Amino acid sequence: MNIAIIKYPGSLQSAIYGLSEMFSLANQLCVEQELHIHFNTDVLKLTQLESTNKTYKAVLLPPGLENHFYLNPAEYLKKWLIAKHMQGSILCSACAGSFIIASTGLLNNREATTHWGLENNFTDDYPDVCLKVNEILINDDDMITAGGMMSWVDLGLELVAQFTSPEIMRQLGKTLVIDTGQREQRYYQQFRPKTSHADEAVLKAQKKIQTDFKQSIKIAELAKFCYLTERTFLRRFVKATGLKPGEYLQKFRIQKACEQLENTQFSFEMIANNVGYEDSGACRKIFVRLIGLTPGEFKKRFVNSSR
Repeated sequence: MNIAIIKYPGSLQSAIYGLSEMFSLANQLCVEQELHIHFNTDVLKLTQLESTNKTYKAVLLPPGLENHFYLNPAEYLKKWLIAKHMQGSILCSACAGSFIIASTGLLNNREATTHWGLENNFTDDYPDVCLKVNEILINDDDMITAGGMMSWVDLGLELVAQFTSPEIMRQLGKTLVIDTGQREQRYYQQFRPKTSHADEAVLKAQKKIQTDFKQSIKIAELAKFCYLTERTFLRRFVKATGLKPGEYLQKFRIQKACEQLENTQFSFEMIANNVGYEDSGACRKIFVRLIGLTPGEFKKRFVNSSR
């Protein structure tokens, strides 16, 4: 089973060789389990693409660490990916690698994920892709995209499970001492408001929300503050930030709650009050909806219990 890993400029070297070694370990487990499947992994530089005539079961695009090649990939790479996809290759990416697949147009009107910190850039560049940054991995049959910088591990495990068996994948996880259970990228997200737009009125409203987030803020008040009608203000705010003002306020408050959970010993009831909620139960419900964990689970996952 041939697997290609593309070594494009600025790609994460640990992911490239980590994936290759992961498939090698999977081969050993397949031998032990008498499963007649063998991964043959090729690490391909861009200069090697045109010279290879192999058919690949999957083509992997690792995370991008630097150079920003992924923002403007070479045309011949895009054409090569399209050709391999037509031959039956599953196109796979981790983190910024999803930008390269999206640049081919093959992700249009399909679900995909990337690193949560790249959400704004991705949606600006590829509005026709249904981006879901809460997900750590989306397997859409002939397209598999994974989210964070280290999500190449999740991608490798997914391919091993798909091409061998879930049992081999779980054994591989135990060998590597990594978690093979379900998780979501939203556990790790931080709210980074979109401020690269040029709407000065909306920027003014954003600053007010971020300053007065502990207080009750109404759309009518924000619109008046920006010298706009409510209808005009709401339309421009959503266009500029991708969120309604109420959603924006909730995300900002919950980000502040996460920071206090990580950095203080305050009770959640006190934290909820500190970030603008009179009812801690309501704050807890919003926290779970946005983060995917209860406040207690969040603290257990991210805060050293010895503190």
